[in-house]
Amino acid sequence: MPETREPALRGDCANCFGLCCVALPFAKSADFAVNKAPGEPCRNLQEDFRCGIHTRLRPSGFQGCTVYDCFGAGQQVSQVTFGGVSWREAPETASLMYDVFYVMRQLHELLRYLTEALARPAARPVHAELRTALARVEDLTRGSADTLEKLRVPEVRAEVNQLLLRTSELVRATADGKPKSRRGADLIGKRLRGAKLRGTDLRGALLIAADLTGADLSLTDLIGADLRDADLSGADLTGALFLTQPQLNAARGNAETRLPEGFERPAHWTS
Repeated sequence: MPETREPALRGDCANCFGLCCVALPFAKSADFAVNKAPGEPCRNLQEDFRCGIHTRLRPSGFQGCTVYDCFGAGQQVSQVTFGGVSWREAPETASLMYDVFYVMRQLHELLRYLTEALARPAARPVHAELRTALARVEDLTRGSADTLEKLRVPEVRAEVNQLLLRTSELVRATADGKPKSRRGADLIGKRLRGAKLRGTDLRGALLIAADLTGADLSLTDLIGADLRDADLSGADLTGALFLTQPQLNAARGNAETRLPEGFERPAHWTS
């Protein structure tokens, strides 16, 4: 199932005020070359809100930036919520803008999952409820900055999550055999080479540095799964549920890795 590519659910840096480069903090580590406090502009952020090292983030020590996606929240906050007036033009709005960005990013992530769920034929029994939820979340994204800042996002997530769980059950039921659950499993560094995981629930599973070479991950639920440095060389991810491009960007793979339609093969993967 292809990742949704609607423009509203893709980061559009040209129409954003570099919010992820300002609002979010990061600590010096293997993912980031320096420390940065929340609300502090990244040293690589230019006056036009573009990244000065975008084409060489990984070799420059900013691998963490390559595995982040706002799902379109940045341009929504910049151009809609705040009407195209940046935090540089109106510094008094900066703190509120950053808080709203945190909220909007979560809402757009939900929109991305709901949109995918609606594209799954097997989830037809819950399509009506999914459409209702999608309309509600879309309406929330159009709220004022003050309204968004006060929004109780966990309650919204909890409601949507029930529909996503039902979607997962319906889709994974189409896999051969009885679907298995490894939800939230600690599989860090595990040798899962060639594992038959088709239709498995891997929600929130820790797959950091796991060896998934040649594994069958088709029709698996990967929502929230941590794939950092996981080896997906030759793995089959066709039909994987709720997979995102950032998850793939965080993993390793090669030309033999089978991806769902609509996903890009990360540039750092081997040929």
